[in-house]
Amino acid sequence: MPRPCQRRSRHHRSLLIGLALLSPVHAADYLAGLPPPQPAPSGGSNVLYYLELVINGRDSGQVVPVNAADGHYLLDAAALREAGVRLPGNPAGQVAVDALPEVRADYDSASQQLHLQVPPDWLPEQRFDDPGLVARAPARSSLGALFNYDLYYSDPADGATPWLSALLEQRLFDGFGVISNTGVYTRYFGDADNLDSRYLRYDTYWLYNDERNMHSYQLGDYVNGALNWTTPVRMGGFRFARNFGVRPDLVTYPLLRFDGQAAVPSTVDLFINGYKASSADLQPGPFAISNVPYINGAGEATVVTTDAQGRQVVTSLPFYVSNTLLARGLSDFDLSVGRLRDDYGLRNFSYADNAASGIYRYGVSDRLTLSTHAEAASDLRLLGIGGDIAVATFGTLSLAASGSDGQGDSGQQYLLGYSYYSRRLGLSLQHIERSAGYGDLGTLDGEYQLSRRTDQATASLTFDEQGTIGTGYFDIRARDGSRTRLANLSYSRPIGSRSSFYLALNKDLDGDGYSALMQLVIPFDINGLLNIGVTRDSDRRYSERVIWSRSTPSQGGLGWNLGYGGGASRYQQADLTWRMQNVQLQGGLYGETGNYTRWADLSGSLVWMDNAVFASNRINDAFVLVSTKGYPQVPIRYENQLMGSTDDNGHLLVPWVAAYYPAKFQIEPLDLPANVSAPEVEQRVAVRQGSGLLLDFPIRAVVAASISLVDERGEPLPLGSQAEETGSGQRASVGWDGQVYFEGLQSDNQLRVVRPDGRACQARFRLDTRKPTVSQVGPLTCSAPIGDTP
Repeated sequence: MPRPCQRRSRHHRSLLIGLALLSPVHAADYLAGLPPPQPAPSGGSNVLYYLELVINGRDSGQVVPVNAADGHYLLDAAALREAGVRLPGNPAGQVAVDALPEVRADYDSASQQLHLQVPPDWLPEQRFDDPGLVARAPARSSLGALFNYDLYYSDPADGATPWLSALLEQRLFDGFGVISNTGVYTRYFGDADNLDSRYLRYDTYWLYNDERNMHSYQLGDYVNGALNWTTPVRMGGFRFARNFGVRPDLVTYPLLRFDGQAAVPSTVDLFINGYKASSADLQPGPFAISNVPYINGAGEATVVTTDAQGRQVVTSLPFYVSNTLLARGLSDFDLSVGRLRDDYGLRNFSYADNAASGIYRYGVSDRLTLSTHAEAASDLRLLGIGGDIAVATFGTLSLAASGSDGQGDSGQQYLLGYSYYSRRLGLSLQHIERSAGYGDLGTLDGEYQLSRRTDQATASLTFDEQGTIGTGYFDIRARDGSRTRLANLSYSRPIGSRSSFYLALNKDLDGDGYSALMQLVIPFDINGLLNIGVTRDSDRRYSERVIWSRSTPSQGGLGWNLGYGGGASRYQQADLTWRMQNVQLQGGLYGETGNYTRWADLSGSLVWMDNAVFASNRINDAFVLVSTKGYPQVPIRYENQLMGSTDDNGHLLVPWVAAYYPAKFQIEPLDLPANVSAPEVEQRVAVRQGSGLLLDFPIRAVVAASISLVDERGEPLPLGSQAEETGSGQRASVGWDGQVYFEGLQSDNQLRVVRPDGRACQARFRLDTRKPTVSQVGPLTCSAPIGDTP
């Protein structure tokens, strides 16, 4: 019996499974169950058969001519290729199949079939590589504009100056991309001579995402791309980068892949960490399974194969998946050129030196990803290289080195990191060392300095229902030689089916004392969440606290937060949130007894689209405006959740749509009036980043009638009579009691009816086309046409 082995394959870690169940030994068992084979004629005779071709136990669905001559079976090579058999050497013309190496041919005269047993690798490879978690859909957008606002008013304690801030965003979007501007207006009240009311701009940019090539183009203000060993900075200029976010169906890191061969029809089931991940029916031949769930870390994969006779082979293999790596052949990059932002959040248009930065990552293999980084300014040059390496099933190793030269000095930076994650254990270690002269774009203005050395170690251990223990150690040596060392320890565990307990300890290793937190969280269904806890600070002061909160439902409703803290301050807080379809209101207070800060908040969005203006909750990313072409009170569902009903003009705005995700929108046809028809009740669409989409559900009025037909004696027309509405050509069968139903009628209508005995009759009737329900017509007499004899 062949033994399992392992190998690598493109994009994914590949585990080649030698499936004894699917081996030629079992294929021989299958052939042994056939009737005794008829020998091919010999002695120079030549017999032509037309036989159904069966390959490795699978019917090919082809009937092919077979020449039996000189003790061999001859088939046309083209017929074999059409049946999926890849012959070595790609021969042409007639081929003696039973003379090929490792091929067995058996003629079954009873069923007129030719059974061929060929090596599995001669057959087409079957691929099961669609995870099926996110289906791809081209993203769309419609012309529109958006105005986000968040107004916050604060009346501070101790008689301080009240103030109002308005966080504002303006957006214009269509197929050209998104143009956005953000900023905040602050207004101070009272006698605050030293405080100026003003507007402060944050970011202004144009952004366009190219889905096909996964590229982003940004002109204006942005944050440049960075690696885990580089420092991001704010810039103004042009940015060109890879954007995997436009393809939620794409997995960028190496996933598991399982390869094998099936000699006979079988099924294969894949289990990941004991949970069934996929199942597939296999035809004879090689196969590759990569439709595994999106996982990260160490685990165990189990492959169970079953043939038609119920025999199974179980193969278990360990694996490690690292989402810090890029799949083989995949690349990521960021190129930023412009000027550094200066005094961000303090001044509107303050830019410093010209600068450029770039990063590039490439998946050399499923075990190795290389990265490079470069920065340049008038007085800075920096270059670095790094890599992430998968160490078999033992985790991921990260290495990086970079050097800088500028401002009259030069220096180096080195990084060494390691991480390992499994279902029970998580471990992360990182060491960064910098020389005194090392600098980057973030340090050019002299206000920010990089640390000389940083060490950090974190670990977590899970004991299922017994909880999780976590610990961390952080050691930072600043440029001026000062040192900060921190350690923490935490423990959390579930209590019952819903509650949880949490304990945390924090210690400054260079100081006295420690701080601690212990809390119990108890949920109460829709009535909120109760949080009871005790804290201790490094000065040995204890404070109890109780918080009762309820999250605001996304579809709208009330949420609240009530809190009390003990200790010397006796801190208290209370706030209420009311979310409506068009706006969100908040208000509350916090502080010590008799000395409270009072605040209120109003947030939402105004959208212009489809020649109308709509008020909505705040829109952070994308949105969809559903239109039913003027029909009001139509219920709309987003991802199976009821979002509301259309307004008097047939619109409903859904403000919480994830960009590029193909989401499902539905209308409820059963809630429509009887005289209304919706040819499309469900659509799956994706929306571009920061944009909106006008989604039409065509709804049309239907003039319909249920007609009761009787003959000239007042008796219902016979069951099965065929009725035709002569204006539209519609036809329908007459049911019990002479009932027949038609849609798409006019104000004046005529029917022609043919009874089962062949006799015909006619009837005319008028309708009120403005009636909102199905009209009931009749009894309507169907009379014989003039000139016909009864």
